[in-house]
Amino acid sequence: MAGSTTTAVVLVADDDAAIRRSLERGLRLSGFTVLLAEDGPTALAALAARPPDVLVLDVSMPGLTGTEVCRTLRERGDETPVLMLSALDELADRVAGLQAGADDYLVKPFALEELVLRLHALLRRSPARSAQDVLRAGPLEMDQATRRVRNAGAEVHLTRREFELLATLVRNADIVLSRDQLLDRVWGYDFAVRTDAVDTFVSYLRRKLEDGGRPRLIHTVRGVGFVLRVPAAGDAAP
Repeated sequence: MAGSTTTAVVLVADDDAAIRRSLERGLRLSGFTVLLAEDGPTALAALAARPPDVLVLDVSMPGLTGTEVCRTLRERGDETPVLMLSALDELADRVAGLQAGADDYLVKPFALEELVLRLHALLRRSPARSAQDVLRAGPLEMDQATRRVRNAGAEVHLTRREFELLATLVRNADIVLSRDQLLDRVWGYDFAVRTDAVDTFVSYLRRKLEDGGRPRLIHTVRGVGFVLRVPAAGDAAP
């Protein structure tokens, strides 16, 4: 990165040789050290040989998909930031990638400038925040040291990004946060970006938190954003 004494290492895994060449050239000019992989197994081997600071994974590589690579990393406890690349018609694959633990995605074709901005944002947000014991909001408990979440006594398994989004909402309980505020605080996007990441992750969180008929915690404020509210006694999920 320009003006920095250290250079971020990005691993780009894509089965399209033209895309690999284009991203290698563009990212190097943008100040990154670039590693390349042509498929999932090569990406995993490259990760073992030289762990990068951030990953760019094509979601639909043959053999071992970007989603499977991401899932493998998360199962190993590897929290390296992951940005998925997908074609416009690969919605189901994008959803699977995010559920596997990816942090964000870009739809092809995309501008190199936006990719670079998102990578820098992910790198800014990648260090784990210092744990401040346990966050609580009504029936919800979040242990920031162990990353464990319990809602009404039931354990809830969250990806890293889901945990960070929920923690931000809990810290600001009863305060409505706009999508832009959440993109800034959770994703580090302090620039204009077109993405439905907030809505997508809120949907995931609701599904997990409300499993088994538990009351709704995260509410939509139309035209504004989202807010976490502690349910009143006797409330049930809508």
